[in-house]
Amino acid sequence: MFIEVLKSKIHRVKITQAELHYVGSISIDEDLMDAANIVENEKVQIVNINNGERLETYVIKGERGSGQICLNGPAARKAQVGDVIIVISYCSIDAAEAKAHKPVLIFPSENNKLS
Repeated sequence: MFIEVLKSKIHRVKITQAELHYVGSISIDEDLMDAANIVENEKVQIVNINNGERLETYVIKGERGSGQICLNGPAARKAQVGDVIIVISYCSIDAAEAKAHKPVLIFPSENNKLS
């Protein structure tokens, strides 16, 4: 049996842009993607701490080292620049393997940078 478990989490980053008229997704600084083990086109859940909104989308690479977190397309209506969000990805693994699974959790600084 396979179960879905937490794979990666980028905890408490700030939205730096919201681009309504763009093909939907979230752009994430490539440094943050690498640190969290999130790949381009991976499905993620976005949880907005400011307003409680939750949505699912896919990731595209943002400029490396920029701290960019940009909601694109319809998702842009779910947050404002400055809102704090959590980016979560999940994976399906064997239930027995899940007991030893360790997710990757990162906690960027207030300006979306790695310490």
